[in-house]
Amino acid sequence: MTSTYNDVRAVIEGRIATEMAGSPAYEVAYANTAFTPPTDAPWLSVQINFGDNAYFTLQAPTTGTNRQAGVLIVDVFSGVGVGAAAAYTIAGRVKDLFDRKTVSGVIFDAASGPSQIASGLSDSFFQVQVSVSFDAYLS
Repeated sequence: MTSTYNDVRAVIEGRIATEMAGSPAYEVAYANTAFTPPTDAPWLSVQINFGDNAYFTLQAPTTGTNRQAGVLIVDVFSGVGVGAAAAYTIAGRVKDLFDRKTVSGVIFDAASGPSQIASGLSDSFFQVQVSVSFDAYLS
């Protein structure tokens, strides 16, 4: 069981960082961190959205466990005009990390995607997205 939002974030970001440091390695942009996208290689952007929070155990007024739902969204960016294979391969690596897995008490559902989306950054990136809903139990 995880205790805080930052525990959940650390589980998710740590798993992505470890995988994307492997060969071939890719740079990853995390929330509220300085990042300059590479112009000559694919890269990823990670967003963790926390959603509904519900009682899981009922104890005294200020103790117990809550079930915290959330969604992990990973955008994969690659160059325009070079085909989609690199982006889909990287998205597959991300999907394999979380699809129907339980990692340090964070329970991930079946992953969705990769889905091609219009890049809001510029016309110089091809973009696909993988999303995975999850539940964590916070005390």
